[in-house]
Amino acid sequence: MQESLATWHKKAAGNCSIDYAFHQIIGGIDEQALADMDYLVKNEGITSFKLFMAYPGVFYSDDGQILRAMQQASNNGSTIMMHAENGIAIDVLVQQHIARGETDPKYHSYSRPSLLEGEATNRAIVLSKVAGNVPLYIVHMSASEALNALSEARHEGLNVFGETCPQYLYMTLEDHLAQPGFEGAKYVCSPPIRSKHDKHNHHADLWKGLRMNELAVVSTDHCPFCMKDQKELGIGNFSKIPNGMGSVEHRMELIYQGVVQGEITLERWVETCSTSPARMFGMYPQKGIIAPGSDADILVWDPNGKTKIGVNDKHHMNMDHSSWEGFKVDGKVDTVLSRGKVVVEKDKFTGTKGHGKYIKRGLCQYLN
Repeated sequence: MQESLATWHKKAAGNCSIDYAFHQIIGGIDEQALADMDYLVKNEGITSFKLFMAYPGVFYSDDGQILRAMQQASNNGSTIMMHAENGIAIDVLVQQHIARGETDPKYHSYSRPSLLEGEATNRAIVLSKVAGNVPLYIVHMSASEALNALSEARHEGLNVFGETCPQYLYMTLEDHLAQPGFEGAKYVCSPPIRSKHDKHNHHADLWKGLRMNELAVVSTDHCPFCMKDQKELGIGNFSKIPNGMGSVEHRMELIYQGVVQGEITLERWVETCSTSPARMFGMYPQKGIIAPGSDADILVWDPNGKTKIGVNDKHHMNMDHSSWEGFKVDGKVDTVLSRGKVVVEKDKFTGTKGHGKYIKRGLCQYLN
């Protein structure tokens, strides 16, 4: 892990326009990995470690490995971040869909049912209890079943937290993944976008989770791929479509629309997108608050403006499409400052490489 961290420090050095920090993925658990966890917490300010219950043969960790990592985190105070889907069962369903000739992008969602996200979330929570109520953060939650497991754990007083993403609040299988031809590949991500006809109203439940502080954070799981030469690898076999969407530029805009629609308050918009992430990952009060001594990372928002997202409208990413093409928002980014320096003004990015600096993080500030 120390070698992989050095690689990413080298990639980031002198190239970042805003401040940054790292989570550390753990792909396999052995004695060296456990020792590296302690080293990174103590010396590098990396206090969160991501594990996967999905993707067997790639990132997957079994329950025993997860438990060992959680026990180590319990000792050093770090937070375990979990991609909670039952990857073993999902692989069986994927193979069965492909064998039946069901290869279109929409079958990506059918092969990853919400029940398997709920099951994995509950299993991760149980393992966290066995490990001594270790801080557990469930990433990019998409399903009501997973949220129900999280809510029950939080009501027990466990150190369990969760996030969701804009795609799980707005998009549906029918309107996006099932688009004609191969267009649905633009929306292939994991966990998948859910059906509007499921037993549960996932959109409504996730918005309620944000309102009630069952979900602490809105992230994006930003992982973009171009259609050309990347997503197109999955033509004829949905399981070969690279998983991921680009959303990081539009997160504040998309979640503000939830304020307009009455789903959350202005205060929850700020909490879930700024203050709570800063507290969750040990950056508060350097980040996440406007106060003397804190970094002047400030978004100036115009509630009377209008925003239309799209490649030819407002989209600065290095992609050949926007997952949010045509989406309209009642409100507009006016100005963005990073440590007092203007980096966005009048829809123009004015930041410069090298301004961003690495942030060593402390421990989660929400623990019981």
